[in-house]
Amino acid sequence: MSFRILYTPSYVKRAARFIKRHPELTQQYEKTLRLLELNPYHPSLRLHRLKGSLSDLHSVSINISYRITLEFLVEDGKIIPVNVGSHDEVY
Repeated sequence: MSFRILYTPSYVKRAARFIKRHPELTQQYEKTLRLLELNPYHPSLRLHRLKGSLSDLHSVSINISYRITLEFLVEDGKIIPVNVGSHDEVY
């Protein structure tokens, strides 16, 4: 099954702010998005469903400190990023 990432205007703004604050993570961030589209179940992404008030969302890891939260719609093959940032920022 192929997946596609749908970027909302609000996510594009959040991502631009994230890259501006962390330019050293640009390459890792872009690699994470490419891998997410190719194979969201790849072990290095550490895809998992969130709990509590964020239980409608999933999370993937950019690295040990930074995450992307997203809506993961398996039946439609759509991935909609919601937020990007440090663990504390996105949760």
